[in-house]
Parts: sequence; structure tokens; C-alpha cells
Amino acid sequence: MMHLPEPKNIPYKALLADIEKGLIKIPQFQRDYVWSKERAAGLIDSILKGYPIGTFITWKTKEQLRVVKDLGGVELPPVPKGDFAEYVLDGQQRMTSLFCALKGVTIERGNKHDDFSKIYVDLNADEHDQIVVTDTSELAEGEFISLTDLINAGFTVLAQYDPSYHQKLEEYKQTIQSYNFSLIEVKEAPLDVATEIFTRINVGGKPLTLFEIMVAKTFDAKTKFDLSERFESLLERLRDVGYDTVSDATVLQTISLIISKECKRQNILRLEKERFIEEWPKAVEAIEAAVDYFRGYYRIPVSRLLPYNSLLAPFAYFFYHHRDKPLQHKQKLLEDFFWRVSLSGRYSSSVESKLAQDVKRVDQILIEEQPNYDWAIDTTAKFIRENGWFNAGRSYIKALLCIMAYQRPVSFIDGSIVHISNDWLKRANSRNYHHYFPRAFLRKQGLDDSYSNHIANITIVDDFLNKREIGAKAPSDYMSRFSNQNEDIEKHMQTHLIELDGWGIWENDYSTFIDKRCEKLALEIKDRLILREQDRNAQQSLTIEDLDELALEAGL
Repeated sequence: MMHLPEPKNIPYKALLADIEKGLIKIPQFQRDYVWSKERAAGLIDSILKGYPIGTFITWKTKEQLRVVKDLGGVELPPVPKGDFAEYVLDGQQRMTSLFCALKGVTIERGNKHDDFSKIYVDLNADEHDQIVVTDTSELAEGEFISLTDLINAGFTVLAQYDPSYHQKLEEYKQTIQSYNFSLIEVKEAPLDVATEIFTRINVGGKPLTLFEIMVAKTFDAKTKFDLSERFESLLERLRDVGYDTVSDATVLQTISLIISKECKRQNILRLEKERFIEEWPKAVEAIEAAVDYFRGYYRIPVSRLLPYNSLLAPFAYFFYHHRDKPLQHKQKLLEDFFWRVSLSGRYSSSVESKLAQDVKRVDQILIEEQPNYDWAIDTTAKFIRENGWFNAGRSYIKALLCIMAYQRPVSFIDGSIVHISNDWLKRANSRNYHHYFPRAFLRKQGLDDSYSNHIANITIVDDFLNKREIGAKAPSDYMSRFSNQNEDIEKHMQTHLIELDGWGIWENDYSTFIDKRCEKLALEIKDRLILREQDRNAQQSLTIEDLDELALEAGL
């Protein structure tokens, strides 16, 4: 049971001593220190005038979090072994300002350096003036003293000042050294409660992400485990193979599924630090194996084509338990699972619950049992025609783009491989997406973009072909020219799931072309599924609500 928050006062010397001993810590999920030297001077000015400066809120616990390791170049020691730490939940900017001003440290912010030793006390100022200043250009030597000298200098230094200032110097020094700072201590609360307190206090700021909390929770100095650094290292390796858009949320879901077979926020927060660190290398290995499988077996070249980032989680779970590539029946079961998720809009909502359900299906696949699915896939060309409106953010469209990418499409001109890039796939008007019947051409036929912007009218090409060689030309025109230039044009068009004869291309018949391409895509879908009676009977496996979810996912 959590103890009630306890108000207390902490003297100046004790506050600084506890920071220097490593007992008071600023957790890494706190934002960067942003106060200026001038603002810090204002804080000290309030202390000299006896004004309250607000209450610090700390969390007292034996949890070890990732923390700020130094303040202004002053290296702070780790929490003494077995001792409690006080993590600052509210008051980081004020506490850091106090420490930096009273210790006279220098803060580096990019190319800028703020030297907090250049904070001074104006000895001529009265209580209505600004006593603590940073600009002494209008003050004569001997009319001001640096804050660090005021606090730390001995009698010899202070005696050098005019005797008329001696009483004031003594009073100011005593005021700071006897100042009691107000503190509320939250004792031994769970991490999720502590971070919730932090979030509620900082209502005007950006809420903490689950990843930021887990970075703090799983940090371990002894094993040099820093989740933030480990995740960046993983992303660097994935960047080399075009999978760097994988989110930190997906990685956390993966580890949680491996450890507990659940991955809701509360499940992730309950993961034991030691187990998390122990499983990290094996989980990363499984994620990389899943990526290799997506790229190799499904021929999905980049992560932006994945219908869902979250698909990595159940596949990494599979490869965690199955170190070798799946073969034969197991391979087919896994493929069936991939396309049922991808074509159904399954992870468009309640993804954590559905992932937990789906790892149970993966458990069945691991022992070569065929899972049951409580949704059907409509594999008809009619369904593709009715639901194929093109938006690069829709999971259904991404699934069909994956089928197109599987063919390893080549250039219409010379058969060279089309380069597919994450950077190019950010928008629906990507340089990789070409409308086979150009939109400008169809507009001249009286068909607006609601007709032309369909997945069956999309081919994956390179930028040179898309922008310069085709433009707004009729398909019969530009394909005639390519046919003359490229004797293998028919074979090359098959890599785009397009046949040249009987598809309405030479007649510029858009409707026939769309029907034929939808039929071709429907056959490709059927080849990837283990068809069940529910699929054969499905007139429309995606309900109106499912399609609404897909529209929301696409931001429409």
C-alpha cells in the first residue's frame, strides 16, 4: 500500500549535500534543463527576500531509474547501494537552478555556455530592487559579490569589502544557509503511480510516453543497460535494411509478449527489470529474424510497406521460440496468419488485446496446428474494386502494395529493378506510386480522382519513369513507345501484375483494365491464404464499422 504524501522542510545545506551524495536524483524522463542564468538569479533573489519559491515533490523509492548523471559538468555519484533515492517529480528546473547557481557551474546548451558563477549580489540594492543580478556593468568594484563567494568564501575575503557592507553580507549568507525548502515526499509508490503523479503535475507539458518510463525503469549501471541506447542501436541496424520506421512501442509490445503473453500498458510497466534486461538480446535477435523473414520470404523491402508495424511483434514472438526459418506446413500457416491480419484491418484498433489473442494463434502454429479465426477474408475481385480507394496509410492498401512489391517490379523501359525507399513512401503522391491510367488523362475523359485513385490503377515505378516519361499520356501512347524500345515489355509488365493483351490498354478502356487487375490481385490473395468455408461464403468480410476504422486509420 502506498504511503500518504508527507510534507517536510529541508535546509539548504542538506538539499545540496543530498544532491552531491546521489540521494536526490533527477530521472531521465524529466525534460532538459531550460532555465536561463537570469531566471536562476531571480530564484535566488526570491530566497534572499524570504519569498516562498514553491514546493518540490519527490518520490522516495529503492527503484533504480535512468537519471541525469551530471549537472553542469559536476558528476553526481550513483545512489548508495541499498539506500533510498529521492527522484524529483516536480521542481526539476528550480532544483537544478539552485544547484548550478550555488555551485557556480557552467551549463552547455549546444554552442552556448551559461556560466552560473557569474551571478552576483548587488550590495547597494534595497529590498524593493533586484538584489541578485547577472549584469554588473553599472556597478563599481566592491559594490557586488559573486553568489559563490558569498556562500563559500571565508572571513578574509568578506573582510576586504567596505565595513558598511559587512552586516548585509552576513545577513545574506545566513538567509541562504538557513532557508528551509518545502518538499512533499511520495513514499514507495509503484513506478506507474509515480509517473502518473508526474504527468498530472505537468499538465501543461508533454505527457510521458511508455517508452520514456521504461527507459527510466530498466536503466542499470552495473550491466550498463540503457534502453534508449539499445533501441537506437537496433534502429541503426534496421536502417541498413530499410526497416527503421519500427516504433519503440512495437519493441516494448514484443518483449512483453515474449515474457508475459500480454502487452497492455499495465503489463509492460509490471515487467521485472532483471527479466527485461535478460530477454532484451534474445528479443532483438527475434525482431531481426522477423525483419529478415519479411524481406526475404514475403519480399517486403521496406518497413513503410508493412500493413502494421505491430505485425513484427507476433512474428518476433514466433522466431523467439523457433530459431530456424519455418518450412512447409508451418510456413503456410504463418503466411495465412500474416495475410488474414493484413487484409482485415485487425490491428486498426484494440491492438494490445488482439496481439495477446494472436500469440495464442502463433503458439498453435509453432506446433503445426491450424488456428481458428473469427473473421473472414473476402477474396473476390468485386470486393477489391469496391474497397480499393487508394491511400498509402490504409492497411488494406499496404497489403496489396506488398503483393505488388513481392513481384519485384521492374522498369517499363529497360527492365531495371525499381528502387523502393522508406523516404519515398511517406505520402500517397510518392515518387514510387504511378497511376497506370494517369489522372490527368482520365480527367480529360470526365473521370475525377475518385475513379482514378484506386489501388488497381497503381504501379510501383521509379521516379524517372513516373514524372518524365509518362506524364499525362494515354496508356496506349506511352505503352506503344515502350513496346518499341523494350522487346521484353510483356514479361516486364507481368512484374506489375499487368497483361498487355485483352486488358483494355490499347483501347484506353479504364473500366476493363481495373476489372482485370482486380481479378489478378484477387488470385494473388487466394494463393496466400488457407481458404476456409467462411472465406468462400464471405460476401463482405469487412463490415461497415471495419471500413470506418480503416478510414480513421488513414486520417480520412
